[in-house]
Amino acid sequence: MTVTEEAPVTGQPAVHTRRSWTANVFKARESGIVLALIVLVAFTATQNSRFLSWQSIRDILLGTAILAVLAVGQAIVMITRNIDLSVGSVLGLAAFAAGTLMKDHPGLPVIVAVLAGLGAGAVCGLVNGALVRFGQVPALVVTLGTLYAYRGVSYFWAGGRQINADKLPASFLDFGTASVLGVPWLVLIALLVLVLAGIVLRSYPAGRELYAMGSSPQAAQLAGIKVGRNTTAAFLVSGALAGLAGVLFAARFGTVDAAAGTGYELNVVAAAVVGGVAVFGGSGSAWGAGLGALLLTVIGSALAVLDINQFWQQAIVGALILLAIGADRLVAVRVQKTLSRRSVSQKRDSHV
Repeated sequence: MTVTEEAPVTGQPAVHTRRSWTANVFKARESGIVLALIVLVAFTATQNSRFLSWQSIRDILLGTAILAVLAVGQAIVMITRNIDLSVGSVLGLAAFAAGTLMKDHPGLPVIVAVLAGLGAGAVCGLVNGALVRFGQVPALVVTLGTLYAYRGVSYFWAGGRQINADKLPASFLDFGTASVLGVPWLVLIALLVLVLAGIVLRSYPAGRELYAMGSSPQAAQLAGIKVGRNTTAAFLVSGALAGLAGVLFAARFGTVDAAAGTGYELNVVAAAVVGGVAVFGGSGSAWGAGLGALLLTVIGSALAVLDINQFWQQAIVGALILLAIGADRLVAVRVQKTLSRRSVSQKRDSHV
């Protein structure tokens, strides 16, 4: 039997109560991100009008697209009370795979490269999920190990080689820069990922089960949810989206080597956390993760335009993460107190 908000089952009252209490909090956080974006863009534009030029906006959207695709996959994993630190390495491996494929077979359609990247990422994600599920090892430890393992595969495969834009077919490079009605393809793909993930998480039993797992794995297990299978599926989706991001990376930048995507994992986790995805699982949304990615990209662009030291970007991101974690803990404490009071009240009523 699946678990939904409308039909709580054994072990689900606590999950439902937590969801109902935290829903408004995380909606407020997403609204806060939008407000922060408006203030930041307005202030930066007053200091440098070029910040609102079409080229600047286009660059921000392109940068956000890749990070948002990664952040959505991370959000899905984090909702289950896990984390995937290997996404940067998976991106690099998929980018090099897609670049090599298009360089060696320039006549192939771009969709083949996209499918190859998705497939490579899905395999990496499946390995992560299997290790977490069957090895009973914390996801933090597993994905930290695969981060280095996948990066090592990339370096071994590349052997010091670099794929340059002049070796790639024009159709593939055009994919990274082409637009539809003025909107870049990469942005449209990121929006499609956001919409699909948002709908599945919000409206389908498979998505609701992930929230139940993150809120209370024991209750989810008692409710008949296949926790192990869903955990593996979450990592598979995260890996596939990281593979897709790798193809987008290769198409946008044209130059790919074994170091592609290095350090992305921290920005991805930051985007998800800042966007309202709880580090303790059970809360968050794909849209929030996307907004977090947009905020971090805009911060980076604004600091560059304002000629502020890059150090401050890292400091600001760190402060935002600490604020987000603090908000999560505050919500958790309030929910726990509410549940305790309700439990005491119910016991008193039963005695009466």
